[in-house]
Amino acid sequence: MTVQKAFVAMLIASFLLVHFANAQKVDYSKPPASAPQGPQPLDCIGACKYRCSESSRQNLCNRACGSCCHRCHCVPPGTSGNYESCPCYFNLTTHNTTRKCP
Repeated sequence: MTVQKAFVAMLIASFLLVHFANAQKVDYSKPPASAPQGPQPLDCIGACKYRCSESSRQNLCNRACGSCCHRCHCVPPGTSGNYESCPCYFNLTTHNTTRKCP
């Protein structure tokens, strides 16, 4: 009876030892996963310069576009329209509820 208990105890101990030994294996051949990177910062000056390139009042356009770009972190492509690609830019308004962003 004691031999059976000792055998069962050794069997359980060896099973646990093998289980924990396999759980600690680390694959050092692969480089560690890099941390997720945030979105790349937008070049607001360049984006607004292109956006306002056809405006008749480029200084005013660039100033408004820059303000909107810094707030929304996006500028719609092209020189006008395309607001669906940047809804925040489209939804910004002035105090008298006109659209702020060109």
